[in-house]
Amino acid sequence: MSRQVPTVPIYGIPFSKMSMEETVDYLTQAIENKETTHVITANPIMVMAAVESPDYYRMMTTAELIVPDGAGVVWAASHVGTPVAERVTGFDLLHNLLQVGERRRWKVYLLGTSQETIEAAAEKLQLQYPQVRIVGWRNGFFGPSEDAEVIQEIRNAAPDLLFVARGAETQEPWISKYKKELQVPLIMGVGGSFDIISGKLKRAPVLFQRLRLEWFYRLLQEPKRYKRMLVLPKFVVKVIRDKDKVTKPRTTS
Repeated sequence: MSRQVPTVPIYGIPFSKMSMEETVDYLTQAIENKETTHVITANPIMVMAAVESPDYYRMMTTAELIVPDGAGVVWAASHVGTPVAERVTGFDLLHNLLQVGERRRWKVYLLGTSQETIEAAAEKLQLQYPQVRIVGWRNGFFGPSEDAEVIQEIRNAAPDLLFVARGAETQEPWISKYKKELQVPLIMGVGGSFDIISGKLKRAPVLFQRLRLEWFYRLLQEPKRYKRMLVLPKFVVKVIRDKDKVTKPRTTS
């Protein structure tokens, strides 16, 4: 990458301090230069998974760019005295990149979620960004035995951007494992973005976003997520307790 990204380490995870605009410029350059870039839009749940699992931590640190998607990450960076420019959500980053893709005629592949949802998301995005070429989509319900077939399908489509929405345990490890084989300049996990784009779920109103309560609005729509959400207060307590250690380098065995 031609430009060094300013970062703040949170439990060893190097979070970008760039603004949304700077992030889009940086990634546009990477895509145009055909540089493989795995973007992780990380939240406190992922940070805590990395704290507890050395394998998950190592996987996360292989990503070329980690942006602060979760409001809790933005708060933590400020709390320890090294603030990021702003929250960079995966949903907004996806749309900002597609706006650039309109001008540059980028090709996009969508992978993940259910067949019904991914088809609806592809249709909506193609209508919204008619100059972007959506060159393929596939649901996320496949196992390791089908990985080679999925990778070949994506390589044949030769997209500039690959957006992936699979389960929290699968999404980033799958991208990390196969990013070199996929040969796509930009690969980004987008979590529940396709659910919102397709209309299956509603995005949190602006008030919830401003109050940093998008997680709560999501919980109201999907109560089954409550166990995952229990990690959020644990993260806050841990950051407050570890204040002087949050940004210290991490060593793994």
